[in-house]
Amino acid sequence: MDWKTMLAYITGSVDRELLLRNEYLVTENRILRNQLQGRLRLTDGERTNLAEIGKQLGKRALEEVASIVRPDTILGWHRKLIARKFDGSKNRTYPGRPQIDDEIEQLILRFARENRSWGYDRIAGAMANLGPRVSDQTVGNILKRHGIPPAPEREKTTTWKEFIRSHMDVLAATDFFTAKVWTKSGLVTYYVLFFIHLATRRVHIAGITPYPDGPWMTQVARNVTMAEVGFLSSSRYLIHDRDSKFRESFRLTIEAVGVKPVRLPARSPNSNSFAERWVKSVKEECVSKLILFGEPALRRCLASCLAHYHGERNHQGKENVILFPSVESSDPREGPIRCRERLGGLLRYYHREAA
Repeated sequence: MDWKTMLAYITGSVDRELLLRNEYLVTENRILRNQLQGRLRLTDGERTNLAEIGKQLGKRALEEVASIVRPDTILGWHRKLIARKFDGSKNRTYPGRPQIDDEIEQLILRFARENRSWGYDRIAGAMANLGPRVSDQTVGNILKRHGIPPAPEREKTTTWKEFIRSHMDVLAATDFFTAKVWTKSGLVTYYVLFFIHLATRRVHIAGITPYPDGPWMTQVARNVTMAEVGFLSSSRYLIHDRDSKFRESFRLTIEAVGVKPVRLPARSPNSNSFAERWVKSVKEECVSKLILFGEPALRRCLASCLAHYHGERNHQGKENVILFPSVESSDPREGPIRCRERLGGLLRYYHREAA
């Protein structure tokens, strides 16, 4: 047998074996596909592999062997693969003006929210004072994109935060908090009525009683509105919640001297945040850590707490300084360090002794 005959025999045997293997795999895939219920989910990597091999086989061969998807689908995957390979849209430069920096955009939004009377031109001028130059049209587009109306519409509404900020010097707040006190008749709940001036954070204990009835509240209102010496003599607004203890007689007495009571919405403690924050301080630092026997003990506790709050305690809301320092020091870096204790060491204040 010559070499040509032998080569033809070997080639024919290999081709026949490959055909049998392919026929077996195709039959097996079709059986498995018939066993599966629903649509077969493929990953992007699996689609890529099928697309590359299917392109080499061609559509006619795919019609014979493909059992998962149609041949047109496999060839469509291949076309998308080629298009993605030569896609240069990420590096493409588009015509037109560049986008506004996020820092500039946030500054424009801040100007519009903090200054409701500023129009587009006014905001553009304020931006030019700081360096960046933008047109009034750009300002308008940014505000519209964030749902902020023009100045004429913004001026018609005032937020609670803006009201507090603009009236801080003439605004006071009032509220109650309770303290449990042991008496001869057992455990009694005492109500403490206080007022706080928002600008200075000065607190005034107006009264302590287990029965805050109408006559008692009316007398407290007279005391805090006395000319020149009353706590509310320099205030024009008084905010309070909807507690039933703030009766109509209390409100009329306050209003008679030119102080307008502002009743807060129901269930809105954040609207009276300054008063609520002081209640948290006095309870956590003093009242909740003591067992009080009798009303005099409660009064001594609150007096010490007020003295510490006003003259010895640093306040983060006021740049972390003491409101009304009670101790003067010639040089904070010299002199011996002293500690002032109140309520048996429950409240401490450290300072340098003046020379």
